[in-house]
Amino acid sequence: MFPIASEKLGASGKKPFTVFVEGNIGSGKTTFLNHFQKFDDICLLTEPVEKWRNCGGVNLLDLMYKESHRWAMPFQTYVTLTMLDRHTCQTDKSVKLMERSLFSARNCFVESMLASGSLHRGMYNVLQEWYDFICCNIHIQADLIVYLQTSPEVVYERMKQRARSEESCVPLEYLKELHELHENWLIHGASPRPAPVLVLNADLDLNTIGSEYERSETSILKPILIENTNQHAILTSPAKRAKPDF
Repeated sequence: MFPIASEKLGASGKKPFTVFVEGNIGSGKTTFLNHFQKFDDICLLTEPVEKWRNCGGVNLLDLMYKESHRWAMPFQTYVTLTMLDRHTCQTDKSVKLMERSLFSARNCFVESMLASGSLHRGMYNVLQEWYDFICCNIHIQADLIVYLQTSPEVVYERMKQRARSEESCVPLEYLKELHELHENWLIHGASPRPAPVLVLNADLDLNTIGSEYERSETSILKPILIENTNQHAILTSPAKRAKPDF
């Protein structure tokens, strides 16, 4: 699972310090990214939801929720493609801040689909072949994971309040399952983690959570702070300080 890839494809040249913002549905990932809009040297990449809602005029996200047994596989295949586009997006900025990643797609959402029966084992195996190929042949930069840790009940209420039409049929039990998968991956290490994990309490009210987000600024802005003080340090990716298992 997820072997270390040599850099055969993907963005060349300057490699930005890359941060994945992970968490359950409704954990406040977009709000977290918006907190960093004030910094000029950060490239913000939101989850490509609009592409999932309009793939040549077809709303794959809506179909996946309503007919998961039929659409989980094509939807997750498109997620892989669109997230890979985010991962390989070139930028001259010092920091790339991404909403979710291929790793959460693999370790949380695909596993949930398999457990629920939405994905046949054969479909699941095909997706694993894709993930293995990507990780062996395309460099996926990963320096830090920010985990917005929430309780399922809190994100369920937020999901109802934001009222996305596609999410109207999402039950609390699904959010509980996703919560456990995130916890197993990011807290307990049941699946390989490509970078160190910074855990933030995202159960706080979204209007006052800015102070909690500020706790992450030093870790995320580290390359910018070094550049601004003209310290010509050699930055070692935290992911390489301890050799990962993939």
